[in-house]
Amino acid sequence: MGEKASAQELKEQGLRLFQEGLYKEAAAEFGQARETFAAEGDEIEAAEMANNLGVIYRLQGEWDAAIVVLEEARAAFVRLGDRDREAQTLGNLGGLYASKGERDKAKECLRQAADIFAELGDDQHRGETLLALGMQMWKTEDRSAGLTTYEAGLRTLRKPTAGQKALRGLLSLRTRLLGR
Repeated sequence: MGEKASAQELKEQGLRLFQEGLYKEAAAEFGQARETFAAEGDEIEAAEMANNLGVIYRLQGEWDAAIVVLEEARAAFVRLGDRDREAQTLGNLGGLYASKGERDKAKECLRQAADIFAELGDDQHRGETLLALGMQMWKTEDRSAGLTTYEAGLRTLRKPTAGQKALRGLLSLRTRLLGR
């Protein structure tokens, strides 16, 4: 009959379904891809599929399942020395904890992710992570540090959106007016 799909084909199908908003179907493809990559001994790609599953579970409000697979992915990336993917997974965990209202856990994951992105010289991801961290700090009543962190994120971004550019300009104007 038909040939069995390769791990890469399953991954690509999962990504397509995810982009179309078909999360349940995407999760099934990512799960199969994860199993196939693991069977082939490709631990990095298997962990990446776990990370993808964690994102989907978060979007579906399946907090516990998301935490389990994201922590599995993070542990694999640590063990394999993939700092970039470790940081991305920490960022996903930070977003998950923020969604759950667990702000202290969110802040810790986001701080770790921002530090790793800084180590790697990845200013775009570091800036995006600092923006998210600043928001969490703000929401936990640490307004001054939250604003400072958010501003640092805006300054760090290499590809800011139009709105972020406008906000940068306003903050720059504020700084000039205040003589800082």
